[in-house]
Amino acid sequence: MEKLLMGRAWVFGDDVDTDLIIPARRLVSGDESVLGRYCMEDADPEFAARVSPGDIIVAGENFGCGSSREHAPLAIRGAGCSCVIASSFARIFFRNAINTGLPIFECPEAAASAREGDEIEVDPAAGVIVNRRSGGTYPVAPFPPFLQELVRRGGLAPYVREELARRRQA
Repeated sequence: MEKLLMGRAWVFGDDVDTDLIIPARRLVSGDESVLGRYCMEDADPEFAARVSPGDIIVAGENFGCGSSREHAPLAIRGAGCSCVIASSFARIFFRNAINTGLPIFECPEAAASAREGDEIEVDPAAGVIVNRRSGGTYPVAPFPPFLQELVRRGGLAPYVREELARRRQA
């Protein structure tokens, strides 16, 4: 995982469900670059066209509620977002995000302070979120080294494949 995650904030509200993240009618592929073209289209039809690599989704309570599909975090990665900051996450989305290598940070204070377009900086190892507009600095649970490595490798499946190959060679 990169040392710092930096990008522009895209702010959404509470209860953003997986159908808003990636509509069911768009589940035409498991390829994150394809899914990314449709990310958040029902919440903001221009999102996928305007998001820049590294940008950050910021949301309120219960982000990722609804279906348990792993396509939702893949669509966010495919759109180019570096991470998601929310007041809270639906448990299945939380697990799917980690398993697919999408860094997520639960921080109600950072989420509440963010405005659309704010420049946000996240240090996953140190557990710090900085909002450059407001000057606010918010502590968040740091990613332990294992999770940093899992995210760096692209998620659980690539991590396991690489570890098995490494052990076979040893």
